[in-house]
Amino acid sequence: MSAMPVLVDAGLQTFLALDFGLKRTGFAVGNRLLRTAQPQGTIAAEGDARFVKIAQRIVEWQPDALVVGVPFHPDGAEHENTVRARRFARQLHGRFKLPVFEVDERYSTTEALQAGAKDADAAAACIILEQFLRSIE
Repeated sequence: MSAMPVLVDAGLQTFLALDFGLKRTGFAVGNRLLRTAQPQGTIAAEGDARFVKIAQRIVEWQPDALVVGVPFHPDGAEHENTVRARRFARQLHGRFKLPVFEVDERYSTTEALQAGAKDADAAAACIILEQFLRSIE
């Protein structure tokens, strides 16, 4: 995770974060003004069913942009799930025509579990989004 600020268009105010997993995807919603996020549950779906449920969340929350957690090994090296998460981010952009930002999500699930989260995927999405919100100018 670099300390470099991320330049984000000032018109982008509301963000929906997704903690992508092969079987489950956690959600959080947050805004630029407060720089906070709230967990919004998890969907258990794969393939097209996942995108149908994501579309429902987008209609519900009307985000200006999406934020996707991208996992890396502790040393920063990529692995299979890094490639999957990046492909997922590209698919989101292609399907929903919203800006999509990628965030290094190393340790987000571990952090969520250590904090006692009942829904680790949604809590991880919240951590990912708050990390993103802290990084933008």
